[in-house]
Amino acid sequence: MMADVLTAAKPPFCNLRLLWHRMIGRKVTKLDGLRLVCDPALVRRSVSTAIIKGSYEAPERILVRAALRPGDKVVEVGTGVGVVSLLCNHLAGAGNVTSFEANSALEPIIQKNFSLNGMTPRLRLRAVTVDGLPISFYQNENVVSSSIYDRGLEAEKITVESDPIDHVLADERATVLVMDVEGAEIDLLRAAELSGLREIIVELHPHIVGEEATRAMIDDVCARGFVDAGRIRKNVRLSRVQ
Repeated sequence: MMADVLTAAKPPFCNLRLLWHRMIGRKVTKLDGLRLVCDPALVRRSVSTAIIKGSYEAPERILVRAALRPGDKVVEVGTGVGVVSLLCNHLAGAGNVTSFEANSALEPIIQKNFSLNGMTPRLRLRAVTVDGLPISFYQNENVVSSSIYDRGLEAEKITVESDPIDHVLADERATVLVMDVEGAEIDLLRAAELSGLREIIVELHPHIVGEEATRAMIDDVCARGFVDAGRIRKNVRLSRVQ
């Protein structure tokens, strides 16, 4: 079943908000009731701008707010600067979220964002893979461009340790999986044991892995008891059929 495509409304007065922040040199802002670093000296300017304007990971945040329940056990793969991870902790309960991030350079900003909200992340600076073997990771200065795929961008190739997805989901007794892994979602979701999950929220990357592979992955997940419960841009919520 294909759900209707949802839309993420542009936050009102976002450009004025950005101008005001820049004029007064404000280094911390609020998003979804959470305090976040927006200092361009600490966060890439494009990310800082999106956080201030309220557009940073907006589709994923909307789907997370719709899907999560208090007490959910959440595994997040691809933490970025920690915005969605913080929101998951806020909704499911502090300590109920385990976040994985392959780009260790992001740890200071993740820790700072959590500290601003009186929380400590359950953060693992590792990749999540099918087999748990070390992987090559292309670490880009732009957080949204780092990937296990060589995308022909200026990036440093590093080796990252990983945990197998089945062990991660079982060890954390996950009920919700949130994933933004720049194309690795195809292999991970097709290989993973999903029986314990109620919700999967994943950002799709057909521009990296292709439309056909993306459709096949979603069809495979739906054949295992899930339904396409809503999409916003490249993000999809897959919910277990009740």
